[in-house]
Amino acid sequence: MHSPAELQIFLRAKKLFRQNAAVNPLELRIRRATIDDLAALKAVWLSMRLPADALESRLTEFQVVERGGEVVGAIGFQTVRTAARLHSEGYSDFSVADLARELFWQRIQSLASNHGVFRLWTQDNSPFWRHWGFQPASPENLERLPDEWKSFEEPWFTQELKNEAVINAVLEKQFAGHNAAEKKSAEEIAARAKKVMTFITVICFGIFFLSLAVLFLLMRHRNPFR
Repeated sequence: MHSPAELQIFLRAKKLFRQNAAVNPLELRIRRATIDDLAALKAVWLSMRLPADALESRLTEFQVVERGGEVVGAIGFQTVRTAARLHSEGYSDFSVADLARELFWQRIQSLASNHGVFRLWTQDNSPFWRHWGFQPASPENLERLPDEWKSFEEPWFTQELKNEAVINAVLEKQFAGHNAAEKKSAEEIAARAKKVMTFITVICFGIFFLSLAVLFLLMRHRNPFR
């Protein structure tokens, strides 16, 4: 956990870095990783002592940052239902890290919106992510951690993007309203069907008795003295 003083130091250092950095933000580009990036990614993962062989099979989770057509960093974005995990961040050139993270953060927000993510998770305690709203996960937060990630070592940091409880309440209300409307519509259809059946029954009885009357008259006409 980083104190407010440490965060201030980080922000001041970041400002000085920007003032003196030779990296032009326009030189950096964020995109989704492709199979052509695998060799560069493996080099990054190995330099960061990450499990390159395991990460290779999850290549499509990664976003990469490239400079001059060369991949110089990457971060994983894994989704499980309404949760997303940032993982395995690494760089071959740390001079681009701060600027790359800002671009990554923009992309992460877009990805989260597109995937319907309510909450972000990470095990990276970098002041950068703390600056953008990630906080140590409370016991209550950890109850919402997907089962698929509960075997990972703590600590966890998290950020709520959307209030899941409120959204679920709204959805339940809408679902209940939809069910009520469907029930009312079904009842109206049943009532109309009942009226139609009653009308048909009356008509059938009318035809039946009319037929009996016609038959009686015909028989009487054939036997006038009976």
